Amino acid sequence: MKKPSLCLVTPALADANNGNWQTAHRWARLLAGHYEVRVVKAWPDDRMADNGTDLLLALHARRSADSVAAWAQAHPDRPLVLALTGTDLYRDIQTDARAQRSLVLAHRLIVLQERAPLALPEAHRGKCHVVFQSSTRRQTLDKTRQHLRVVVVGHLREEKSPQTVFEAARLLAPDEGILIDHIGNALDPALADRARATAAACPHYRWLGGLPHEATRRRIQRAHLLVHPSRMEGGAHVIMEAALSGTPVLASQMDGNLGMLGPDYGGYFPVGDAAALVARLRECRKDIAGAGDALAALQAQCSARAPLFEPAAERAALLRALAGPR
Repeated sequence: MKKPSLCLVTPALADANNGNWQTAHRWARLLAGHYEVRVVKAWPDDRMADNGTDLLLALHARRSADSVAAWAQAHPDRPLVLALTGTDLYRDIQTDARAQRSLVLAHRLIVLQERAPLALPEAHRGKCHVVFQSSTRRQTLDKTRQHLRVVVVGHLREEKSPQTVFEAARLLAPDEGILIDHIGNALDPALADRARATAAACPHYRWLGGLPHEATRRRIQRAHLLVHPSRMEGGAHVIMEAALSGTPVLASQMDGNLGMLGPDYGGYFPVGDAAALVARLRECRKDIAGAGDALAALQAQCSARAPLFEPAAERAALLRALAGPR
């Protein structure tokens, strides 16, 4: 039997190497056994002439707004599913008329963590489905006790709050045994300048720029901790990659992170509070020296959360969202 045709619209393709692309690429793979999937930057695309697409799945309320509106006008009787990002939930739907219109036009909404529905107007929560992102498990590696190895993964832009990491590095002394590797492309030249200045002033901090996905995963796997300091986040892919690698997380206490790790997780620090982050890092440094159990407790909590981020769980949730009432 012929599989239904699904067009997946994403504002970022492979050359962007960002979270939107990672999500779109993974969903296309997970859905391939159930749908004939094509991934495009906009609809209508070069397949419009056949008029055979059964369903539109659009990622990003504002940036895919033209595609959402075009599909709704051309095919009001065919399913329109909209996946919401962090900037959608925590910025654009508050102020942007096009993003707000996308919410109205969508038959169903997908969000990436369990607190995200609370950011939606109440009228839209009933059509909302939570789909946690997924990745493959990695072996939990033994870690050195000579120092605490920390990895930060996120392109240099305001929403990811790299300033918190820069400030934390300057609060740490080079001889404390806390080493920070910062991975991410320079999307903001001013933040890139600050990263370079921090690296020059702090020998325990390195900005590695953008790295391929596999290389980034290996660094997460080898680290004692992933630090995720975002100010705005829809559901960070790197958090679940860390959990599936046995690497615990220190994360800013904001809804996108709370929805991934749970409200009772023990590894939060206030958004933008570099001093609080440093205090948590020092606790974990004592742990690897045998003077505490902070890391072990965080690792246990992340391991308990990890089954939510398995590919089978994501596929099942995604298929439920796509198969709901029109």
